[in-house]
Order: sequence, then structure tokens, then C-alpha cells
Amino acid sequence: MTLDWGTPFMLSMPMAIRSLELFFALSVGIQTLEFWRLRPAMQNEGLWVWAIQRQDIPTPWIRKGLDALFTPNMFNTLLLTRLLALVSMAAQGGNLLNVGFLFVSNLAMLVRWRGAFNGGSDFMTIVVLSGLLIAMLVGASGDSELGWRAGMIYIAIHAASSYFISGGIKLLNPEWRSGEALALFLDGGIYGPLSRLSLYWLRPVAMLCSWAFIVWECLVPLAFFDAELAVIYCAVAGLFHFLVFWYFGLNRFVFAWLASFPAIIYVASQLN
Repeated sequence: MTLDWGTPFMLSMPMAIRSLELFFALSVGIQTLEFWRLRPAMQNEGLWVWAIQRQDIPTPWIRKGLDALFTPNMFNTLLLTRLLALVSMAAQGGNLLNVGFLFVSNLAMLVRWRGAFNGGSDFMTIVVLSGLLIAMLVGASGDSELGWRAGMIYIAIHAASSYFISGGIKLLNPEWRSGEALALFLDGGIYGPLSRLSLYWLRPVAMLCSWAFIVWECLVPLAFFDAELAVIYCAVAGLFHFLVFWYFGLNRFVFAWLASFPAIIYVASQLN
């Protein structure tokens, strides 16, 4: 697995695959450990007990099966098995067994949390998992290279569109264009409320920051025109997600989108 040093930043398929698998294993490993820590709040008199959530399941036989799956012992087993599958992926790479189990178990986790635990990071996790599953299923038919190409393209398109749509929504929103929304969001962050003397309350500063985000997100298609641009874009994206974590505590976003970056850079490498 090597980089093509003839063209700086051009990512080969083996390197893209290995990077994606390692970043994904890290991301979902962190999520799984967080769920492990939340177990007391999901049992007895906790905030998220299954006895309440099961009432959302209308079909008796499905509800009965989920009752068995979400008992404390079975849920613990599910989390531990997920960790083993992730260790397997990190150590030996993805295969139909570990990717298939992770996909099914992730769907079970989404059911347990009524569709999402952490919004956007759950979306990106299922996107990367779907791309991995595409690669495994097509590869099982005998064309592994085609499978990985299809999986990488699937992940790259969804990751890029997530930025583009976010930027488009901000562009259409007058509060974002004026900078007002950014200041209000930061005022409600983990370090909020903002001091009355904060620079973010100054309209020019807030507008400058808001428009920097808007332009950067809306220009994401340009990342596919050049591998170096893709690397730079992903580096800025990583900084963006770190700032989101720093100001709002959303650590999952950093790792969930990090797992998609190899696909973006690989697709850009193949288009040039």
C-alpha cells in the first residue's frame, strides 16, 4: 500500500481502503465505548429505559424480538461483539462477516435510540458502513476492485453533499448571512453564554466567520477537481469539526467525518 509520489497527495486504492477502515474502526469504537458507559442510564430507573421506548414498536413479534435483544446482558454482548468486529477490521481489514455484523448492529442501535443518538454523526456512520457493505457485496461476486470503487464513490458523494447542503441552507438563511445565527449558536455552546464583550457579537466579525463557512461548504465540489485540493479541503474540514467539538462538545462529528475523508481524496485522485 503506497502513495503515488509522482503526483503529490494522490491516494492509491490500498492506502484509501486501509485509512478508511482504521478511521472507521476508531470512530465506531468511540461510539461503542460511549454506549457502554451509558448503560446505567438505560436500565432500571434510568433516562433511556427500553420499557418506555418499546412502546414505539407497533408490531408485537418485532417488539418481542427487540425485547430479547435489549435485555442488559444481550445489550452488553452486542456492544462487546461490536468492539471485537472493529478490532478485527482494524487489524485485518474489512470482510463480509465483520462489515455485515457492524451494519446490522448499527441498525439495531438506531432502533434503540429511536432513529438517531447523535444526528449527523449517526448519518455519516451509516453512510460509511453502507459504502463498506457495497464494497463487500460486490467483492463477493468476484470483482473486489469494482466493489471498492463503488463504495468509495458512494461515501464521497454523500460526505460532499452533506457539506454542500449545509452551506446551501446557510446561504438561504438571512440569519446566517448576517452572522446573527453564528453568534446565537455560540452563545448556547458549552462555553456560553458569550461575554457581552465577545468579538462574535460584532456584526463584521460574525458575518466574516459565517460567510467563511458558507463559501467553504458550498465550494466542496471543487475538491474533486484536484487531489491536492481534496487534501486541503479535508484538512480544513477536520479543523471545522474540531471547532464544533470544542465549542459544542460534539466529539463524534470529528471521527465520523474523518472516516469519509479517504474516500473523498481517493475519488479526487481517480478523477485527475
